[in-house]
Amino acid sequence: MATGARHTTFSILGSDVVVTGNVSASVDLHVDGKIEGDLKCANLVQGEASEIKGAVAAETAKIAGLVDGSIEAKTLIVHATARITGDVTYETITIENGGRVDGKLSHRRHGAAAPGAAKAPPPLEIVETRTA
Repeated sequence: MATGARHTTFSILGSDVVVTGNVSASVDLHVDGKIEGDLKCANLVQGEASEIKGAVAAETAKIAGLVDGSIEAKTLIVHATARITGDVTYETITIENGGRVDGKLSHRRHGAAAPGAAKAPPPLEIVETRTA
């Protein structure tokens, strides 16, 4: 059965799902529900009403809800509705206007784990949303 999982591109935790405990997925994960525990997956997409209370580790994390814990991601996108309380480690980051991060932002160079070695400022992109 393990080979069947390789053909699945993503898994979904719906808005009515509450998980108490750590979650690990080898595929992409879309979370609309609540997780009370650490989360590790390939790529994460979090819905606006979602809450994650624990550490998040993913290649790419698109955060739109609440995360109460640390985040480690190669690429992090913080949407306008996101509320993050915890330290964030990233290679590239995008924070939309209105997105909130309460914690330490730490840039990690590609393939490097040693902190404090960055000579150039971390890549930071501020996206401004305009309404007509």
